[in-house]
Amino acid sequence: MTKIKNTQSKRQKPDWLKTRIPQGKSYLQVKEIVNKHKLHTICTSGNCPNIHECWGLGTATLMILGDICTRSCKFCAVKTGKPEPADWDEPNRVAKSVKLMKLKHCVLTSVDRDDLPDGGSGIWAETIKAIKKVSPNTTIEALIPDFQGKTEDIIKVITAVPEVISHNLETVERITPKVRSVANYIRSLEVIKLISDSGITSKSGIMAGLGETEDEVYKTMDDLLKVGCKVFTIGQYLQPTSNHLPVVEFVTPETFEKYKQTGLQKGFKFVESSPLVRSSYHAEKHV
Repeated sequence: MTKIKNTQSKRQKPDWLKTRIPQGKSYLQVKEIVNKHKLHTICTSGNCPNIHECWGLGTATLMILGDICTRSCKFCAVKTGKPEPADWDEPNRVAKSVKLMKLKHCVLTSVDRDDLPDGGSGIWAETIKAIKKVSPNTTIEALIPDFQGKTEDIIKVITAVPEVISHNLETVERITPKVRSVANYIRSLEVIKLISDSGITSKSGIMAGLGETEDEVYKTMDDLLKVGCKVFTIGQYLQPTSNHLPVVEFVTPETFEKYKQTGLQKGFKFVESSPLVRSSYHAEKHV
């Protein structure tokens, strides 16, 4: 893997990681509805660099079950702590907002809710059903947590029948304990296998620049393909704050292109691979 050497405590971003300021009518419309209806989006909570493009194209990633996570992964910008009680009116509010936004494709994600007996899977299922009821032409991707590996909770989401279900490995197996606070590599593969076996398109993604090797990335691809994963995403890890893991390297666009071509050759149906790719990037294409 090509590395950019930098001895500074905080690495200077290379030119290929610069983004433009969000603008445009569609972007502003989505932003207004998000603010008015007090919705949480991973686009804003996760500091996504592609917010202008996705919102402008009628795709948004809505975060349900609040904006406070019960886990404290070392890469994630989402707040951690004690969440508010689950809001069972949320599915209807989210569905109405999706209709108002006129979203062609909606990606749903959530914080981890290990405080809830079902991990929040009940609200997950009700939200998907509510969107399908009021906005039947909107396709849905569910970017789910691992629900602590509980099969019955994962099946709740599967039986709501979103077009795509995604669960991210986040990084290669060796680095997983350093990056993820509770989730583990093998359990995540088991979650993805359960999705694949259901017949719904399964998807997963990892971050680059945390110290992984190219061979480890290729092994991760092989592990995902073995459990039936169809869509793979990989983008550059960016350190949200000084309290998060530092960037080990800035991976070049050429290496990302190499990952894309290798992934397609190995058998993925879709591979999104470039420095600014995040798990929901070009999600509408993966249906």
